[in-house]
Amino acid sequence: MDLLGQVFNTTAMTISRAAKDVRPLLEAHGDHLPASTARFRTQEDIERFLDPDKSKIKPTC
Repeated sequence: MDLLGQVFNTTAMTISRAAKDVRPLLEAHGDHLPASTARFRTQEDIERFLDPDKSKIKPTC
């Protein structure tokens, strides 16, 4: 949440509230999103995760 707050120039609390508001709407329409085990600490972590040509972040178990 902290990293998303930085990326979108807001607070982690705002990101958390938005996620809590959106999740029931998605589920009401049949979209169930499992919690991710990936942890991103920097914007570069996200870029590496999304770029198929770079090494992936290993998910935590």
